[in-house]
Amino acid sequence: MSSLPRRAKAQVQTSVSKDDFSYISDLSSASEDDKDDSAWEPQKKVPRSRKQTVSKQSKPKRAPRVKKNTLQLSDGSEGVAVKEELNGSVAIADVDLKEKKTKLDTAQTRKTAKTKGKISAPSTKRLKVDGETAQTSTLEGGCSNIEMPSTSTMQEGACKKEEDDDFTFGQSPLKRMKTEACPQGQPVKFPSSANNIKEEMEMNWDIVQVLSERTNIEFWVCANIIRLLNDDNTLPFIIRYRKELINNLDADSLREVQQTLEELRAVAKKAYSTIQKIKKEGKMSECLLKALLNCKTFEELEHVSAPYKTGSKGTKAQRAKQLGLEGAALTLLQNPAGLNLLSYIRPGVKGLSALQDVETGVQHILADMIAKDKDTLDFIRKLCQNRCICIQSSLAKVSSKKVNEKDIDKFLLYQNFSCNIRNIHHHQILAINRGENLKILMVKVNIPDGVKNEFCRWCIQNRWRPRGFARPELMKILHNSLDDSFKRLIYPLLCREFRAKLTSDAEKESVMMFGRNLRQLLLTSPVPGRTLMGVDPGYKHGCKIAIISPTSQILHTDIVYLHCGQGFREAEKIKRLLLNFNCSTVVIGNGTACRETEAYFADLIMKNYFAPLDVVYCIVSEAGSSIYSVSPEANKEMPGLDPNLRSAVSIARRVQDPLAELVKIEPKHIGVGMYQHDVSQTLLKATLDSVVEECVSFVGVDINICSEVLLRHIAGLNANRAKNIIEWREKNGPFINREQLKKVKGLGPKSFQQCAGFIRINQDYIQTFCSQQTVSSGQSHRAAVTSSAGVEVTGEKQGKKRSKTTVDVVLKPNPLDQTCIHPESYDIAMRFLSFIGGTLYEIGKPEMKQKINSSLEKEGIEKTAERLQTSAQTLQVIMDGLSQPESFDFRTDFNKPDFKRSIMCLEDLQVGTILTGKVENATLFGIFVDIGVGKSGLIPIRNVTEAKLSKTKKRRSLGLGPGERVEVQVLNIDIPRSRITLDLIRVL
Repeated sequence: MSSLPRRAKAQVQTSVSKDDFSYISDLSSASEDDKDDSAWEPQKKVPRSRKQTVSKQSKPKRAPRVKKNTLQLSDGSEGVAVKEELNGSVAIADVDLKEKKTKLDTAQTRKTAKTKGKISAPSTKRLKVDGETAQTSTLEGGCSNIEMPSTSTMQEGACKKEEDDDFTFGQSPLKRMKTEACPQGQPVKFPSSANNIKEEMEMNWDIVQVLSERTNIEFWVCANIIRLLNDDNTLPFIIRYRKELINNLDADSLREVQQTLEELRAVAKKAYSTIQKIKKEGKMSECLLKALLNCKTFEELEHVSAPYKTGSKGTKAQRAKQLGLEGAALTLLQNPAGLNLLSYIRPGVKGLSALQDVETGVQHILADMIAKDKDTLDFIRKLCQNRCICIQSSLAKVSSKKVNEKDIDKFLLYQNFSCNIRNIHHHQILAINRGENLKILMVKVNIPDGVKNEFCRWCIQNRWRPRGFARPELMKILHNSLDDSFKRLIYPLLCREFRAKLTSDAEKESVMMFGRNLRQLLLTSPVPGRTLMGVDPGYKHGCKIAIISPTSQILHTDIVYLHCGQGFREAEKIKRLLLNFNCSTVVIGNGTACRETEAYFADLIMKNYFAPLDVVYCIVSEAGSSIYSVSPEANKEMPGLDPNLRSAVSIARRVQDPLAELVKIEPKHIGVGMYQHDVSQTLLKATLDSVVEECVSFVGVDINICSEVLLRHIAGLNANRAKNIIEWREKNGPFINREQLKKVKGLGPKSFQQCAGFIRINQDYIQTFCSQQTVSSGQSHRAAVTSSAGVEVTGEKQGKKRSKTTVDVVLKPNPLDQTCIHPESYDIAMRFLSFIGGTLYEIGKPEMKQKINSSLEKEGIEKTAERLQTSAQTLQVIMDGLSQPESFDFRTDFNKPDFKRSIMCLEDLQVGTILTGKVENATLFGIFVDIGVGKSGLIPIRNVTEAKLSKTKKRRSLGLGPGERVEVQVLNIDIPRSRITLDLIRVL
């Protein structure tokens, strides 16, 4: 990526003229002379030549390590020093045009010089900034501890002075970290760290521009997202606390940008490895390098680099070039009158023994040149965009021994299928691909003959028209070359590109659908305060049952045999257990024997067998419970318990707290997706892990009671940090405030910044603990605990070898620690409380909500945010945190499990019957709904319209997803195939 801005670069490039056919000649030939070899060479790492001077006053004694891609801004000058990575720095301002032209003219010589001992590590350049200056405040040892607002109001045109972001909140200034190097909220056009690829991987395209085009998101938003991701910010942190920088994007859109960015970087990385390999073989030329650096997709890169791959024999064009026919091909285009093909005949030499062989060789070279030409490929791609390109599938000619007849019947819809590639659905692409992989279907892309005819006509009349009169026999060679190039090279390339694009889009949509379903499943409303009986159904080996307390403790486990003729005797045992533990809720897994077990309990409930208890039951998915029951985590949590009984415990806990239980299971085993085994497993795992992190973080965890498994999914934490937090808690007692997290081993300023806002500290629990600590005296150190806000730590931590005397540590609980407000915004929150006349004791109470509403009615959120020197988005988070009750859980706004007392059979259904059900799974072709008859009904996607979706109700994602309750009408019943077609009436 060039360091010049695109506008200036375009002006310079227009002044550089180059002969069209000389470019073709350069690209088609892989020259091995020294001149071509010196055109480009991989840069080698050597020590830097010089460092930028830094004043002693602004340099702390122990400054934290700063990333190489950090933007360095000098104070009091208009020069901006940009540390460039070996990857394509993005220019941050317009540079003087004369300076740019000089750089362009010396581009080739500079690359050669760098390989002979010059720097390839990050170097420092001076760029003149036109009309815009930016400054950052220096990190001085004596700076104030007052925390500045973490975000600033967005401005359209002008830059605002950047405010100091103190992300360590009260620590020594020596440990301060900067995460935003530009005015926050401003459309950043060309951030210097937007691309984290090294300069060896520099491409000829702007990664921010390409990212913006592919994701359809504003350029400045993409630039800010790249900066935030380069600075190791997590998605939950960005979504909640950096909304103004990403223009309020939702989690799915932000995740799509992140995945597209990683894909572009992977292309750049592969391009560079290809360049190194070709260079090592001595086949690199200037124009081949340019073609490789122009590639934006893996398909383009594969097409350009294919002829240079090592193999037993080269392409037809390469073999013709080895015979010396390249000159004849170029002469045919540049000077056809002077071409005499008879002079190339060499009797006895294979490939040159006859005129026909010479013509064929020239034809192959021309076909290769046409297929590698960028303008030609751009024309044919643009031509295909305006034509009807169809993808067709048919039954493959395979023997019945290799393929099962049942598998063939599954693809009945696609055995004679044809659809325009612009109209085909994602699930159809995935189905066709699966059929092709199983060798059941044969797939091809159909490009109309009119495309080929218009393409050949354009080539003859424009791009590949000979310069001068060409004899008929030479024109025939040119026509044959065009036909050969299209049929043998260009058509397969287009087919690969179309198939790859369709598959990539379908896989991404499938993964995103999986993520949306998983999110809704994880955010199912918990059912706290109940004693539950979990039942893992079974036939021969019995039904495993487990009774858990309202706090998820295991009270009793047992095995009952309900379907072996002992149902009546076992009913007495079940009734006794339910009465002894006062349990009135039964949770049944949806696995083997689920239907029979459901009928068993429904019959007893209808007979009022469990009186005086009013027993209800619900069905939950047991996907992944058997895998979890034999995992090391389950063995550690429930040592000595039989794995079969662990499954029953897991089933019950999935209703009590779905999020806390489901995070123990690998997301792909939960089974709420479509074609999960056909998509990229790397992409699927990354997306699902990100969704789990997002859900756990947004719900929040009480750090003093949560499990290690749940804690490791908080943004900014991992398995080791979660383990260290649990060990610290067991050794030192509960956390009094968020500041104590900094004492945990391995939890640095960056990790604290990312996780602090998602960790809660229950104030009632802390007050109880502190009162007990106050009563007990004679401890090694004194802790004075008050209910006022703030943190005051004096001296060193007790127990350090360097401390010679006992040091007192004063810890103060902070009521803000129980909210979603980030510690970086505590100062703003306190000023807002002072502004509205509220106190910390009123957090979560109706009085606080009333004061906030009355304040907003007077000024509005925008003016209030401006008064407090922050952004409206940050102020909204603060207001939400202050007004939400202490035990607030936004999952309570969503649907709870559907508890039932009776059962219905498939035979009881009639067309037109209106029922209520719960969404089990959402796919790209329809919604599966459990209506309580043992088989899920399908709502075709065409019946799910926007008018039927709830607008007033909070939605976890677009469309319908697992857990939502809907009202449906039966449209069709196919009893032999056990299929039910439904129509969506409304979302309940």
